[in-house]
Parts: sequence; structure tokens; C-alpha cells
Amino acid sequence: MTPQPRVSVIVTCCDLGRFLPETLASVSAQTFKDYELCIVDDGSTDPHTLSVLTSLSRETRVVRTENRGLSAARNAGLAHTRSEFVCAVDADDLLAPTLFERSVARLDSRPDIAFVSHWLEAFGDESWQWTPARCDFPTLLSMNTVNGAALVRRHAIESVGGWDEQMRDGCEDWDVWISLVEQGHAGDIIPEVLFRYRRRPDSMSRVKFSGDRLSHTYRRLVEKHHGSYQQHVAWLASRQERDTTGNRSRADIAEERLILELEPALSRAADDVAAVERQEARLDLERQRYRELAEITASRDQLREESQRLQQQVALSAERAQHFDAARLAAAYEVLALRRSWSWRLMGPVRMVGGWILRLARRHP
Repeated sequence: MTPQPRVSVIVTCCDLGRFLPETLASVSAQTFKDYELCIVDDGSTDPHTLSVLTSLSRETRVVRTENRGLSAARNAGLAHTRSEFVCAVDADDLLAPTLFERSVARLDSRPDIAFVSHWLEAFGDESWQWTPARCDFPTLLSMNTVNGAALVRRHAIESVGGWDEQMRDGCEDWDVWISLVEQGHAGDIIPEVLFRYRRRPDSMSRVKFSGDRLSHTYRRLVEKHHGSYQQHVAWLASRQERDTTGNRSRADIAEERLILELEPALSRAADDVAAVERQEARLDLERQRYRELAEITASRDQLREESQRLQQQVALSAERAQHFDAARLAAAYEVLALRRSWSWRLMGPVRMVGGWILRLARRHP
């Protein structure tokens, strides 16, 4: 009988087939190889994603479900796996090669903890690092300091009922970590960047938290864990005040930097823009002058061509007139020579009689 792998990797995918191969490659690159892989298709409709999933299903377990949200997809993956540790990964994120190795080693050395997280870096259209230090109460109530891909013991995640399928607007992983700590489970954070979080214009964290959705989701989280928040309300209020004061201080620093550094730079930039606009205006004027000169030149060339054509016609007419005059002169000489000849004189009476006959014929037709 083949021994059960120690880590169950649940990759949830909804129309993210363009990223899925890269995510699976980061899973394959793990230095810790004792894992099983389950891909959950959360009702994808994108043709490319469906094609990728079909090609993968020949060698990898692919579970297909209706689109019921991220929590339901993860729970479906949980039901189709059996390993000791669980790692839930979104289909567009990447794992560092040592994530499983470092996390399993920490869980093996610390039987008192139920989950282990890590630091991460964002990539894509944003670039930053996330380096939390604690994941216990009350810190975890103030902000989610545990990555969704943290390794968690199966018995612990099953003890809280998995991921809450009613939380489809985000924070479902934060809810899980709070639920685990509420039940007495502890966690730990490895101070290493072991995860790469892809940021996209249509990332779930952006879409779900747009408008007033963020405050609505937080309110729902507080209402669900009302007892824990009530117990630590004094610390949370103090933390909120410190954060607000810190934000005001950072805002003051930013405003001072704006006045001392950015405004002069913006002023210089405005002057540069104005200079460019003036240069562009001069260039437009030069272009207009060039177009006018080109039109004048074209008209002049056209007039020159018309003048040359007329000159050619005049020359041709003069040549024709010269030829005509020469022909008339030659004919006159011939007539004159003819009239001076003896034959012309001898035929004179005949021509005279012929002329009378023609005149009579015209009078008496």
C-alpha cells in the first residue's frame, strides 16, 4: 500500500488558466516532494482555462464544481485529499521552492502549533513585501498576518469546519485563522519570503474590496467573532489610535516633502511643458509657412508649364504660317509663269468661249 503523502496541495482555479501552468510549475519545483496535488475548478467558463484543465486531468486530479466561491472550492479540495498538512494555493500565485520544506520542518519541530505562515512579496502590477511578525491575539484581530497558503494541520482546519462558504466577499482565510486561535490553536511565522503574490487589475482583493465592500466585510468578520473582539477591544482601540496618529504623522511628512521637493519639481515640469508647447507652436507656424510656400511654388511651376505649352503652340503656328506663305508664293510664281507661257496665250480664245458658255448656262438652266 502506498503511504499517504504528508502535504495536500489544493489549487483553486476559476478562469485563471493563463496563470495555472506557472503556478503548478512552482509546486513541482518544491524541494520537499512528499505531497499530493488536487486542482479544483470553481465553475470556469473561459475556453482557454477549460482546455488547460482538460489537458491536466490526464495526469493530475482535477475536481470540477459549480461556481460557489473560493471557500467552497477549498472545502471541495479538502474533501478529496487526505494528507496530514494542507496548503491552499490560488491559481495565479507562486511558491518559493523551499516553502514546503521549511514549513513542514517547523510543524514537525513545534507540535504545539497548528499552522505556519511566512513572508511574501507582491509582483505583477505592484511590487512590495509583507513581513508580519505575530499571528496571535490580539494582533491577528487587528490585521490578517497569515498568508492564505500557510500550511495547516488537517485536523485543525477540519475542527473549525473548513472555510466559511458564506464569506464570498473576501477575508475567508482571515476568518479561518481567527477561528483556529479562538479554539486554542497557535500558529507561527517563518521570517522568510516563501511566497509570491500576483497583483492584477482584476485581483480578488481589489474587486471584492472596491467601494464599500471592504467595510461591509470587516463588519461581518467582527460580528462573527464578536466575543474575541469584545475581549480585546481596549487594545484594538489603542492600536487604532496609534495607527491613526502614525498615519497623520506620515501624512504630515508626505505633505512637507510635497512642499519642499515635489512642488518645485512640479513647477519645473510645468515650465518644461510650457516651453515644449511654445516650441510646438513655432513648429506649427513653420509648417504652415512651408505649406504656403509649397503651394506658391506649385502654382509657379504650373504657370511655367502653361507658358511653355503656349510658347510651343505659338512656335508651331508660326512654323505652319511660314510653310503656308511659302506655298502661296510658289503657287503665284507658277501661275505667273503659266500666264507668260505660249500655251497660255494660244488657249486664251478657248478659255474665253468656255467662260461665255458657262455664264449662259447659269442664266438659262
